[in-house]
Order: sequence, then structure tokens, then C-alpha cells
Amino acid sequence: MPITDAWLKANHGKQRDSVTEKADRDSMSARVSAKGKITFQLRFRIGGKLNRVDIGTYPLMGLKEARGKASGYRAELAKGIDPRIVKRLQIEKNMSVDSLESLYRKWHNSYCLENKKLAHEILRSFEIHIFPVLGMLPVDKISTDRWMTLIESIKQESPAIAERILINAKQMLSWAKRRNLIDSHQLLEITAKRDLSIIKTPGHRSLDDTEIKMLLLALDHSRIAFKNRIFIKLCLIYGCRNGELRVATKQNFDFVSGIWTVPPTDHKTGLKTKQPLIRPIIEETRELIVQAMALSESEYLFNNEGSSEPMGRRAPLSIPYNLRQWLRKNHQYEMAHWSVHDLRKTARTNFSTLTQPHIAEIMLGHSLPGEWRTYDHHHYLEEQAECLKKWIKRINKINNA
Repeated sequence: MPITDAWLKANHGKQRDSVTEKADRDSMSARVSAKGKITFQLRFRIGGKLNRVDIGTYPLMGLKEARGKASGYRAELAKGIDPRIVKRLQIEKNMSVDSLESLYRKWHNSYCLENKKLAHEILRSFEIHIFPVLGMLPVDKISTDRWMTLIESIKQESPAIAERILINAKQMLSWAKRRNLIDSHQLLEITAKRDLSIIKTPGHRSLDDTEIKMLLLALDHSRIAFKNRIFIKLCLIYGCRNGELRVATKQNFDFVSGIWTVPPTDHKTGLKTKQPLIRPIIEETRELIVQAMALSESEYLFNNEGSSEPMGRRAPLSIPYNLRQWLRKNHQYEMAHWSVHDLRKTARTNFSTLTQPHIAEIMLGHSLPGEWRTYDHHHYLEEQAECLKKWIKRINKINNA
């Protein structure tokens, strides 16, 4: 007769004179010690010799689970693998399971630092929101529900941070899965849109001619710091990412060749392309850049006040608000909300009427599509310079209208 749950309950903890054994199906058995401890075992032969491997103890392991584990051992045995080796490897794997924080930091050092421009900011998000709650837990023991409950609470304060954490948690788990550090995780099936109702909508804000005129008015007559005035004007003219200016060093600007070089480490696509962005310095922008250099006492074109460090990420955030407030107070002009990034969209919108589409995309630092990117390595500096001159001429016309 095979082992039953009733037999296990009846014999568990019951002392006896000697060790006994109860056979089950498929070479599994239950060994009962003199003190009534029940251990599930699998009998098997390798090299003609009879062997045994302990599967688990009752009641910590139930009959159904024991039979399932025995079936797994038999499957490995059919491949010529000793079940005792399988068990030993599983124990070692369980003992070496990373905590969430440990696994994240491995991923951060091995992958993020080289491939993610905002690696340190992403790490900071996990340090603030995730590690205090889940950081010490084994990765494979954190349920999807526990992940989602925490991420949903973060979403209440900041949907953007919640989405960032979900995306990067999934990337970390995928990386760990490829390295056999974990088997899998159901969080990989979760999406921000479907499961968190976070829907990203592309911004459509760009400044029209009237708004450009009012922006220039505020830049030239408000009490905005002179270096910030130059910063905003260069962002508007070049349509560059503000981060490319914030971390630009004086050495990046070569007035002899008339070239502004953005190293691969300092622009969004550089981590993948490993190529710098090359932009022309024309007479009008040279004047602004020289003024910025004169105001900076460090190696950077724009530095934090009283510091040799480059302008911080948060520094430009308040500038649009301050300029809008000045316009409201001094000219009763209600300007719709805009960000420094919207100046990039403003420039690109105008570039469309001043040059060819691929030139406009290169000026923004975008990669050309498909095979075009593979075979065309020309920087189009003359065409970029021509477009910049036309754009500045239009800006001046708008300002003087």
C-alpha cells in the first residue's frame, strides 16, 4: 500500500523501538526514526549500487510535494545525473541567493554604469523607495503582489518615479535571469500602462512667435542671473538637451575650428553610439559662449554658484517659472507653462522650415534611421551652421517686431 496522509499523521512523533520504513510508489519511501521523525527518501541505483537521497521531512514537506520532488530527481537520474548532486547544487544555490539590494548593486555596477546615463539617479530612486522596504529580502521570495503594492504606493506621489522603478526592476530581473541568478519572476509580465494605468503622453509644447518675443523680453530685462540668461538663449538657439550644456567643459569648445564637441558620455545616445555630437560655433553663439566662460571660475561652462562643480540638474527647473512670474508682474502677460526642454521642441519646429529633416535631426543629436546611420558618418557642419544663422535671424526678427 502506498503512503497516505492518514498514515503520516498517525506515525509522526510516535516513538518506537527501532527505525522503520514505509514504501511508496516510484521508488519513494518514508523512513521513520525511533523518535517518530519521518523523512521522505528516494531509492535509486547508479553504477549498479543502491543509493538513497533524502527528499524532505514531514510535516515541513507534504506528501504531494515529496512525490513531486522525487519525480524531479528521477527525471535528472534519467539524464545520468546523481540526485545527490542535484540536491547539493540546489542547497548551494539557495544559500547564495542575493538579497534585492545585493542583486541590484551587482546589476548597477555590471550594466547600468556603462549603459545608463542616469544610472546614479535610478540607484537613488531604489535607495529611497525600495531598499528600506524590500532590500534585505531574497529576490526570489518577493512576491509580485508585494512589488506591486509598494510601486502603487509610490505612484500616488509620483507616477514617473513609479514607472522608472518598475522598468528598471524588470530590467534587473531579466539580467539576473540571463545569468541564472534567478529562475524567473512574474514581475517581468507587469506593464506600467496595463497594470498601473500610467500612460505617457508625448509633450506638444513649443513656443510660438509671441511667446518667443516675451521670453526674450524677460531674459533681457528681468533680474535673472546673467549666466542663466546665456544658458536659456543657447538652449533656444541650438535646441540641445539642457544636460549637454550643464556638463559641458570649456575644452569642449574649439574656437579655432569653430566646433562644439559633446563627448559620448555627455549626451543621450552616446552610451550606445560611442560617438560625440559635433555642432558648429557661429559668430553669434561664440559671443554667448565667451561670456559664459568669463563668468565661470571652473573648468565647466556653467558651474554651481560658489562651486567648481557643473550646474546641477535641478538648477534650470525654476528658470521658466521665474520668467513667467516676471512677465505676469511687469507686463500682465500670462504665459502658459513651459519647461527648458520645450525650447528644444521650439527650435526643432523652426528647424523644419529652415533646413532638411535629416539636418534638423542631427542638430538635435538624434540618430539617423536604419542603414543611413550605419553608412553616413558626415557631420553636416556647414548645413548646421547655415540653419543656425537662419534661426538666429528669425529670432532677432521676432524680437524686433
